[in-house]
Amino acid sequence: MMKTCLCMLALLYHGANGFQFMSKWKLPTPVNVAQEAAIEEKFGDKKLVVITGTSSGLGRKTAGALLRTGQYHVVGAVRDLDKMEAVAELDEWPLERFTPMECELNSFQSVRDFCDNLKEWKVGKPIDRLICNAGVYQPSLPYAKWSVDDHEQTMQINYLSHFLMISELLDDMTEAKDPRVIMVGSVTGNDNTVGGGGVYPIADLKNLDGFRAGFKNPIAMADGYGFIGAKAYKDSKLCLMMLSNMLHARYHKRTGIAFSSIYPGCLAESPLFREKRAWFRRYFPVFMKYITGGFVSEEEAGQRLFQVAHDPRCSKSGVYWSWNGGPRENRGLEALEKGGQISGGGGAGGGWDSIYENDQSDKVNDIDLSVELFKYSTEITGAKWPVKKTVVSPCPTLKVIGAISNQMIAKEELKRMAEKPGLNEDGTPIKPKLTVKKKAVLVTDKVVGGILSRTVGRVARFANRRLLGKLPEEALTGSFQEEKPLAKAISVVSISTPEGDIVAADQVEFVADAPVASGSNGATAPAANGASLNGAAAPVANGVNGATSHAASGSNGVAAPHANGSQHVFSSTVDEADQESIQDEISVQVFNKDTIIEVQGEEKTVQASA
Repeated sequence: MMKTCLCMLALLYHGANGFQFMSKWKLPTPVNVAQEAAIEEKFGDKKLVVITGTSSGLGRKTAGALLRTGQYHVVGAVRDLDKMEAVAELDEWPLERFTPMECELNSFQSVRDFCDNLKEWKVGKPIDRLICNAGVYQPSLPYAKWSVDDHEQTMQINYLSHFLMISELLDDMTEAKDPRVIMVGSVTGNDNTVGGGGVYPIADLKNLDGFRAGFKNPIAMADGYGFIGAKAYKDSKLCLMMLSNMLHARYHKRTGIAFSSIYPGCLAESPLFREKRAWFRRYFPVFMKYITGGFVSEEEAGQRLFQVAHDPRCSKSGVYWSWNGGPRENRGLEALEKGGQISGGGGAGGGWDSIYENDQSDKVNDIDLSVELFKYSTEITGAKWPVKKTVVSPCPTLKVIGAISNQMIAKEELKRMAEKPGLNEDGTPIKPKLTVKKKAVLVTDKVVGGILSRTVGRVARFANRRLLGKLPEEALTGSFQEEKPLAKAISVVSISTPEGDIVAADQVEFVADAPVASGSNGATAPAANGASLNGAAAPVANGVNGATSHAASGSNGVAAPHANGSQHVFSSTVDEADQESIQDEISVQVFNKDTIIEVQGEEKTVQASA
């Protein structure tokens, strides 16, 4: 009784999450107890955060903010360990709570190695936060640079390698209590803003022709067209924001992981612009501070990314987070007095409570294109996404009934799938492919079912009629069309000659359509091997006489050319044993007015006669 009450209270508390919270329940086995002890010794009560690109810029400031709370152990995924160790020492990070690990985002293998090393190092502790921050911006390049995997560098570092990393770590994150995957987007990837839609080039994946073609050297752009460094960056950010939405749709309800993206503001003094020319690096921050007001310092941007990882309000999934400050008017003197640090949408200021759920462009919200992007990205990276199922009720009754009924359900479904209406493109019927095991199940069911039907089944049917009565008339009527019979075509080969069409078929019920020439007469052909066509007949269409033919070798009907596109129905039969092989055994060649039909390896010539 007590357990039942606890379960009911838990369900009421978790509300819309249903039974999701139960997915993390574990029985206290010796292995689990030992693992929990190792985790406690290594991490204490700290949450585990993984951030890419922590040696500079936004990642560096975010890692520092997380470490200052004393609530997190941060793993920095970086390509240069020496530089990272120097930065950690310079910033006086507590090294007992910061662990740098090598990860070169230019290489998919390096990403996989990083994930493997991380899993081994953390002794089973689930990852609480994964922050996809690292990025490069190469706007001045007149040509593309290529990664270890022969992909354009900007797209691989900013998007594809993070795509692969998430797929490798997603399963592990489901064990955390409040897991979050955060992707650093950009206003430049959102064309519903001035920054994203008013400055060329515009982020646009078009039809993903570049990804569809494999995105290998020399294909440098996702859309398959010419390379522009600035567009490669904007496209990569568009991909990240689309990925966040896709993962939210695919995995949030099944895993409890919150997927979100953010725009922290324009970091005009960030190392992100290290590949721009000197004059740009000098004057761009001034322009952003005093003209547009979009400037945000690295420190403040780091606080914003930290907030999305830390603030309980940001556990919401499927959101594009942004920050908004005060008004921008009369900013001249105030901007000078405050060094450009004044409030504004997308700019500096506003504080912790200025966070809001921003709108995304139609391109970011394009569901169909997002599905294609996910598909091609999986193929390019070789990612293997875990199959996650929604957690269901742990009710013992449901489990018992399910175990009993599963076998019966599978058996009945096999019987239902034994037939499938319609024809393939070549005119043959759709035949569901069954494994030997499934065929054996069907045969066994047929034998056992036949015995039961004549014994227990009779009693059951009698009881059904007596107890339940007849079905109401409304249940049996009401269809606007009569059900059509299943097509019986097995194999059809047809060709055209100057005199008309020739059809070779095994078992056929179909109509050969062609333009009708009124008043023309049906053509006939002599017998091939003297056998007769079974049940050959052709109706008259618009005054056209039916054409008939004799059978070749008796194995399949051969219909003679008919006159100038008249319409005929041909029908012949063969043994069931030959049906599967007939299509391979028949070949037809046309030489002027004569037709050579090869039946079971032997050529037969049919001369067309008008």
